[in-house]
Amino acid sequence: MEKLDGKSLDLTKENINALKQLFPEVITEGKVDFDKLKLVLGEEIETNNERYEFTWHGKAQSLKLAQTPSTGTLRPDKESSKNWDTTENLYIEGDNLEVLKLLQKSYFGKVKLIYIDPPYNTGNDFIYPDDFRDNIQNYKEITKQNMKANTESNGRYHTDWLNMMYPRLKLARNLLSEDGVIFISIDDSEQEKLKMICNEIIGEDNFLAQVIWERAYAPVNLKKNFSVSHDYILVYAKKARTHEFFNGKNI
Repeated sequence: MEKLDGKSLDLTKENINALKQLFPEVITEGKVDFDKLKLVLGEEIETNNERYEFTWHGKAQSLKLAQTPSTGTLRPDKESSKNWDTTENLYIEGDNLEVLKLLQKSYFGKVKLIYIDPPYNTGNDFIYPDDFRDNIQNYKEITKQNMKANTESNGRYHTDWLNMMYPRLKLARNLLSEDGVIFISIDDSEQEKLKMICNEIIGEDNFLAQVIWERAYAPVNLKKNFSVSHDYILVYAKKARTHEFFNGKNI
């Protein structure tokens, strides 16, 4: 098993290096020359002030949060582990945003399958902080269960959920291999918005399916007008055009 040294990958530097491989002429002394980049991309640059986009309060900060290197450290707990020297499995406990950052260095572009079961944001399942920047402190507070539930009376009910999900999905995508797939469970409360941020982060062309799965129980009169008996799983590929997961042979 490869040992994790606790140092987070510099994602901004990685992005600049990737851009340099594609367009070396737009990098000057390690900086991106956006004027040159616009010339290289030509008519593909959107110049209109009015454009199709999905935005909310705090989105820019969420993107910055995903790019900010982690200050956390992974510490092995050999005493609580079983077969530490021989197992091929790894269990990590901590704030998932910090852990995703720390995994970037060892598993960037190497993970074939990711499954996420995030809070559905039904009012009480999502405990959120007022400040998403100090993630280690947030995790300590969450584990003590002394933070606020994201009830519908909150003026930024969807915004807080989106700000929590956006950086985590962005980091999760970085971990996917070229033939990787991500599955994300959700219900009606945030299904629409989850698909919109996935289309932005992973790519609308990489959407594979929205799977409907029936709950283990079929609730009766769960809501005033309709009794909902199913949830969803959104499925995206890292590169759908070259993917063969759903080719009729693997399902």
